[in-house]
Amino acid sequence: MSDVPTLKTDRFTMRRLQRGDEVAMFPTMADEEQSLYLTRPKFESEEELWDWFTDPAWPGRTWIAVDSANMVVGRFVAGPGHGSDDAHGPVFEIGYITAKHAQGSGVARECTRALIDHLWQEGARKITAEVDTRNTPSVRLLESLGFTQEAHLREHEVTHIGMCDVYWYAKLRGE
Repeated sequence: MSDVPTLKTDRFTMRRLQRGDEVAMFPTMADEEQSLYLTRPKFESEEELWDWFTDPAWPGRTWIAVDSANMVVGRFVAGPGHGSDDAHGPVFEIGYITAKHAQGSGVARECTRALIDHLWQEGARKITAEVDTRNTPSVRLLESLGFTQEAHLREHEVTHIGMCDVYWYAKLRGE
């Protein structure tokens, strides 16, 4: 796993994943409505969630955001994106989920912005995100952060809720 440096925002610290984070995120990830737009169904146990968080086959990095009281408020990820082996600079795909108790408080915006800034500092030339077309809050977040919808992939992915359309968003360095 690549290095996961600690990132700081005005209100949150984004740190490396650690044992116990699965306990904090389980109420969100085990909720059918909260897990609706995942590519898999809700989690049935904390151990299943931990195994998913720490899957050795996944090449990405995970940051866990905590507030000033050290309460977990979200999970943010970055992994190699399409074209990441390009000689012109890496491409990263990002993802995020806010703990349900913290939704609506700006966690996703503040922490995603910090993650984007960090990836630019690492030399990224492009940052992408794939989102289910029905996930309106995620679409709004990406657009508010300056991402451009590059594609609408129809019936692109089969998930636990059936065939899904996805939007492909991207942001280039300098945009």
